[in-house]
Amino acid sequence: MTADATPALVEDKQQTAPGPRVRKGSAYPRYLAGKVAGAAVSLLAVLVTSFFLFRLIPGDPVKTMTGGRQVSAEQLAAYHEEFGLDLPLWRQFTDYCGKALTGDFGTSYQFRSPVVDKITEALPNTLLLTGTAFVLYTALGILLGTRSAWRHGRLGDRVNTGLALTLYSIPSFWLGLLLIIVLSVGIGPLPGMFPTGGMESGGEEGFAYLLDVAHHLVLPVVTLVAVEYGQTLLVTRSALLDEMGSDYLTTARAKGLRDDLVRRRHAVPNALLPTVTLIFINLGRTVAGVILVETVFSWPGLGGLFYQALSVPDLPLVQGLFFVFAAAVILMNTLADLVYPLLDPRVAR
Repeated sequence: MTADATPALVEDKQQTAPGPRVRKGSAYPRYLAGKVAGAAVSLLAVLVTSFFLFRLIPGDPVKTMTGGRQVSAEQLAAYHEEFGLDLPLWRQFTDYCGKALTGDFGTSYQFRSPVVDKITEALPNTLLLTGTAFVLYTALGILLGTRSAWRHGRLGDRVNTGLALTLYSIPSFWLGLLLIIVLSVGIGPLPGMFPTGGMESGGEEGFAYLLDVAHHLVLPVVTLVAVEYGQTLLVTRSALLDEMGSDYLTTARAKGLRDDLVRRRHAVPNALLPTVTLIFINLGRTVAGVILVETVFSWPGLGGLFYQALSVPDLPLVQGLFFVFAAAVILMNTLADLVYPLLDPRVAR
């Protein structure tokens, strides 16, 4: 056999020899199935927890609803029978789970209307408030966090970080009350400029109505942005600082790229994974609303509705709202997990 024929034989063996089969695209479906299954189990756990948790609250909802009025034992028994409170606990649980799986969370004790209707009625108000705040504090946190990390150790970084930590540690209800005292009631020569609460003054229509709602929206949104933007800033800053020591950034600078291009095109996109997680979690909380802020400003959203229901306690309404709050966070967290492999394929391996 000649030497010239050897490479041809070697090449032929390489082409015909069986090798390991690689199943392309098989990792992501498995990853997807695992995350969806985990979300489904979490939702079932929330459904069970929401039933038993609020039944630990002391007191009789029927007696609370009567407002201390003189009610006969027969009337109390009729109320208990109407709301199913006379049934054994296991029967109440099975009825609740069976209806909840079909989207029926029962009838509110205090409003005497379906829980789903009350949630649907208050949801747009919550989305308006927390959705506006979410967009503002997310954009502000990413912008300032990026600038602070890129100018690490300078005066601007120290000021931004210190202010973010201070505001993030302030309770939202306390800051809201402070803003009401200063900017709504007024202090000394400073007059009150904003409403103390509510969503509208009433009697306005058209464009004037929109301006009225925006006027009522200012203080709650400022409260939420001031308290929440610091978390996004700190997470973005930390992730970008970890990324700035990478070799590929040094190579990019060595090629003559400007710092601005290196930051926008290379460093920031690769440092966004922790921030993406936080964004989706905050997006889930947007549906839940912020209970304390809505209560302080008497905002007619899901948070204020939850506070009203908890004070009775209105068990069907509390259970329905708790499930909606938890489901929103779980679904947004799952969606973040599903977006990860699109940003970094190594996550799904």
